[in-house]
Amino acid sequence: MKIIGIAASLHVGSFINRLLDAAGGELPEGVRFEIWAGLGDVPPYQAGKVPVTARELLGLVSGADAVLLTAPEHSLLPMELTYALQWLSAGDVLAGKHVAVMSASARACGAMWAQAELYKQLQGADVVVMGAELVISPACPHFDDHGRLIDAELRDQVRAVIGQLCPAGAMEPAFSL
Repeated sequence: MKIIGIAASLHVGSFINRLLDAAGGELPEGVRFEIWAGLGDVPPYQAGKVPVTARELLGLVSGADAVLLTAPEHSLLPMELTYALQWLSAGDVLAGKHVAVMSASARACGAMWAQAELYKQLQGADVVVMGAELVISPACPHFDDHGRLIDAELRDQVRAVIGQLCPAGAMEPAFSL
């Protein structure tokens, strides 16, 4: 099984980028995980020739079994994410694919708004949407020096989201503290 991870943030080292990286350490044995970091280079969708960045994304997602997205804590998603979803939808590689969304916020409503906005776009692409709103403060330490999740409750929440993407018999994590 292969999962493609996409963080809806253009800020290197942002909380949701770090959350996506850490989620990769919580995958069951045998699940491959690849983070696509080309979001900042995605041009607006337009019919015609597909640009290199969009072609790369279409190929990755087409060859994957599922997608894991991390979203920012506000209702306005980065335009680049909207562009990426438009390319994926037009390329018909998302239809029927399982997509899990995680968003983190210090306030419950922030994560909820981000996911609601993202769900609207994903459902328009005919995906099977799942996910969780993680109400955690990005200001608190949640990662160890190696970028792994240190809070057992947060790890369990992340594993639950990943569990929605993975086959039922494969949910023992490859790495655990």
